[in-house]
Amino acid sequence: MPVTVGQKAPNFTLPDTGKKQTSLSDFAGKKTVLVFYPGAFTGVCEKELCTFRDAMADFNSLNAQVIGISVDSPFSNKAFAEKNGVTFPLLSDYTRYVSAQYCGLVNNFAGLVGLTAANRAVFVVDAAGTVTYTWISENPGVEPPYEEVKKAVA
Repeated sequence: MPVTVGQKAPNFTLPDTGKKQTSLSDFAGKKTVLVFYPGAFTGVCEKELCTFRDAMADFNSLNAQVIGISVDSPFSNKAFAEKNGVTFPLLSDYTRYVSAQYCGLVNNFAGLVGLTAANRAVFVVDAAGTVTYTWISENPGVEPPYEEVKKAVA
């Protein structure tokens, strides 16, 4: 059952690109945009995270923190962030627990039997830790509605 609007956002702790444990609760007191993406170095994910990267001034002006989450290893996420100049945290949900809890999983991702990835999804969590916006794609090839996300943060 995915996380829904009005629900307290379940806390989690995942490693970032430097293997430092990072928790959702670390960002308490500011709006947080959780961006679940299926896989580093895939075309749509690259476009999506670069779009969020390019909008960071907007999110910063709204006192919002963007966090990317995928089932990739911290090492893959680090290389992905470096290649694309992504400066917001990318967290590794390699056990798939947080992705399953928040937005569900895509089995046989990209037609590869046995490859399980996070659904593409965006959640906005307010400063008090309540989910105020959710978008979960049924198709990993579809990008999120960026302007809608910005409005939800504002």
